[in-house]
Amino acid sequence: MKKIVLFASGNGSNVDNIIQHFKNSKLIAVAGVFTNNPQAKVLEKSRSHNVATFVFSKNDLESHLVLQKLQSIQPDLIVLAGFLLKFPEHIIAEFPNKIINVHPALLPKYGGKGMYGMHVHKAVLENKEKETGITIHYVNEHYDEGEFIFQESVNVEDCYSAEAIAAKVQSLEYEYFPKVIDQILNPKS
Repeated sequence: MKKIVLFASGNGSNVDNIIQHFKNSKLIAVAGVFTNNPQAKVLEKSRSHNVATFVFSKNDLESHLVLQKLQSIQPDLIVLAGFLLKFPEHIIAEFPNKIINVHPALLPKYGGKGMYGMHVHKAVLENKEKETGITIHYVNEHYDEGEFIFQESVNVEDCYSAEAIAAKVQSLEYEYFPKVIDQILNPKS
């Protein structure tokens, strides 16, 4: 059984979707959900699926506490699903090519520090982009610069608000993020 650990900072809708996707899998299990936000809705969603949770501070992430917890689990893949802190280099070094992120735009456009969530969708709207999408990529020491694994685009010419763009992008995340995780861990399936 391959193990994944999910990191999130907020609502956890992607986390919930990923847990649901692998709930009955005989190949992949969600071994834990980590969050830096003790009030995050992701905690109650994870607990409702009987998935272990771990709340930590930014200092815990930068020290070795989070790394030690990950080492005790030995995940096959670490998935950032709406996690807003920069991932530290000492964890990246310990789990090379085993940490992925989903970004709500077609990188390299609209990536980098401060470009997350509605900030991205507002920028897409303001620049009158005809399309946007998602990029699933490996995590390295720079925001949104890791090797691309998968991209999918969606037309947003009919969107007149950042919220409408967000809804289209989120549906791409729900559809493709679990499938890409599956393909990474089970390339033959």
